[in-house]
Amino acid sequence: MSNPNYPSGQWVGFFTYSDSSQRHLMDLLLSFRNGVITGQGADGIGYFSITGSYNATAGECDWVKTYLGRHSVAYTGFREGKGIWGTWTLDDLKGGFHIWPLTDGPPLEKLKKEIEEEMPVMIGAPQ
Repeated sequence: MSNPNYPSGQWVGFFTYSDSSQRHLMDLLLSFRNGVITGQGADGIGYFSITGSYNATAGECDWVKTYLGRHSVAYTGFREGKGIWGTWTLDDLKGGFHIWPLTDGPPLEKLKKEIEEEMPVMIGAPQ
């Protein structure tokens, strides 16, 4: 039986680096079943797979995001409010993230527009 807080399907969101507030989009296809998270997705770095676990009672989630043929990133988060919030680590790098089921949040196009509006304008950039 599926848990309404952990619906399988398309999720969207972003990650940030600890030294920047700039958001980097993620698009994910996740499966939550019997405490196990699996899935795949893509972001500006590349395509990745996801394997991990969740505890629906405690609201805790942990997974590893592995970029195909490249590095892996550890994610730890909590399901509260609108989505899953938390942190990621890779060696000495770290940052935050927020993901949510596509049905619970703004359409992907709206999210992309919000992120573009937050990005700094480069002086002298071609228009």
